[in-house]
Amino acid sequence: MNFFSRLQGIFFNPQPTLKTISEKPVWIDALIILLILSAVFAYIVSPYARNDSLEFYRDNIKVKERMGEERYNQMIERLENPSQISVLLQSFLLNPAFFLVGLLFSSLIILGIGRFTSPEGHYKQILSTYVHANFIDKILGNAVRLVLILTRKSVAQTTTSLALFFPNLEVNSSTYVVLSQVDFFQLWLFGIFGYALSLIFKIDLKKALFISFGFWLIKSIFYIVLGLLTLRFMG
Repeated sequence: MNFFSRLQGIFFNPQPTLKTISEKPVWIDALIILLILSAVFAYIVSPYARNDSLEFYRDNIKVKERMGEERYNQMIERLENPSQISVLLQSFLLNPAFFLVGLLFSSLIILGIGRFTSPEGHYKQILSTYVHANFIDKILGNAVRLVLILTRKSVAQTTTSLALFFPNLEVNSSTYVVLSQVDFFQLWLFGIFGYALSLIFKIDLKKALFISFGFWLIKSIFYIVLGLLTLRFMG
């Protein structure tokens, strides 16, 4: 199955597509495309992300006290006048690198969770199917987010999660942090990924969905805690 057949299959015929990928794992071409698209997405939205950060940090007395005036002023200067090299490095090196590490580490954790239910399956199968399942979030999801970001001129105020139904919520509120983790494209991703896990581990679909969404819950809790700590730092 070539790349374009897999790309189309994930969206319109996921079960046989994931079955084929799990039986004959392929992932290099899909991973390269995802890394390129994530880098381009990060580069396009970087000006809006910096403006959001400036809005959060500018004249923030608590952050200034914690960082010290000199470091605080340096941070504001970098946000106001970023060098082109730093923007390129952040978008085309650091962002894809973090995404790659996330995929590799997540696949390992999922394999570990699956071992509680089955001795079947191996790491390459999980990585291959997980990479392809990410087409949903990183291609379609990011395309929708990009349109919203360009329309609203803001990354922080853009969401494809439950927070979308609460437009009056402050983006720096704990409620928003929690609701923003219930992202519709992520739910779609882990829903079809559950089917792949049922094939890989040779278990029934209910157990596979429990593993898939169990990992999603662990990941979401991690980002919620990280977000709440960030809010606390910001005062």
